[in-house]
Amino acid sequence: MAERIVNGYKRLFEVQLLHHYWLDDASVLFDTLPESRKNKLLLAYDSRSFLEIKPTPSTANRLKAFRGIFRNTAPGFMVAVPKDVVIPDTELFSFVITITDADFYKYTSLTFINRKIYELYYQPEDKIERYKENVPVFSNLTGVSRGVNPDKLLFLSREIPASAVTDKVEYLNITGNALFQLTSSQPGATKVNLSNIAANMPVFVHQNDSPVIVPLVGLSGTPAKGILLSSEIPDNVFGLINITATNPIDNDFSCTSAGVAKIACPVFQIRFKNRLAVWKYLNKNNGSPISESSTPLPLTYNGNAGVKKKPGESGIKVQYEGNDPTKRIEKVYTEIFE
Repeated sequence: MAERIVNGYKRLFEVQLLHHYWLDDASVLFDTLPESRKNKLLLAYDSRSFLEIKPTPSTANRLKAFRGIFRNTAPGFMVAVPKDVVIPDTELFSFVITITDADFYKYTSLTFINRKIYELYYQPEDKIERYKENVPVFSNLTGVSRGVNPDKLLFLSREIPASAVTDKVEYLNITGNALFQLTSSQPGATKVNLSNIAANMPVFVHQNDSPVIVPLVGLSGTPAKGILLSSEIPDNVFGLINITATNPIDNDFSCTSAGVAKIACPVFQIRFKNRLAVWKYLNKNNGSPISESSTPLPLTYNGNAGVKKKPGESGIKVQYEGNDPTKRIEKVYTEIFE
């Protein structure tokens, strides 16, 4: 009889990157849809159509050392390891998110922010330090949850902050118990109420997911938020995902128990919010204005949040204060020709 070696694998963790442009049904939040409708939308959903996720080279090497497996999936990706492999509690797995669909920046909220690369000379070590601003870093050490078990959701985003006088268009904030999103920039920003109870909403990707940069002593000119680029992280990075084997504060965010993969692996989520915009209707023959929606409406692939024709491929435009691009954004809108 031939020799057989059985080596069972267990999932260490999963990450789902869910975009509400593809999952909301018109103005109805995905999470509140009937289960049958949610399942139908998820079956048609594939995050690989607009983004790519890869482990960093060092993570790929560590996974190889653990005989681990990384696999992209329709909702995101998963990592599995042999069921008996021992993983140190502080082991870190890092993954790079890049955007592959240019239209992502049209239908995704919070994509007006700058993502400039800074190259700064650091004289004490005679080297160039390279930073990219406003790159979010998602982590199971800083993520927050919503709900309670068995329906507890584990988000890799940080907690959404309170409002600030420096907030810009599309920033999210929690005021009291309610969740708001700005539809123009401060000062005097307008906003929409997404929910009177923020705890009932997903933790969408937001402005505070980009970490504050602590520059090297004596180095000036670094951006306020973002990451340090390296040979591990390409210039076109959109975001980073850092998963540590254990979370000493909230065990639900841990991937291992006593050094081995948990019986039920954690499923982490990153939620991208679809953009809100005023829908402006124009005469298709001469371009003259006809009407516009009284409030910003969500852009979605499924359904129609308005009562007239929904936006097509004309894209998103912004209205600046005094028509000066150096000043605050007063309005986000899309044009629809009838």
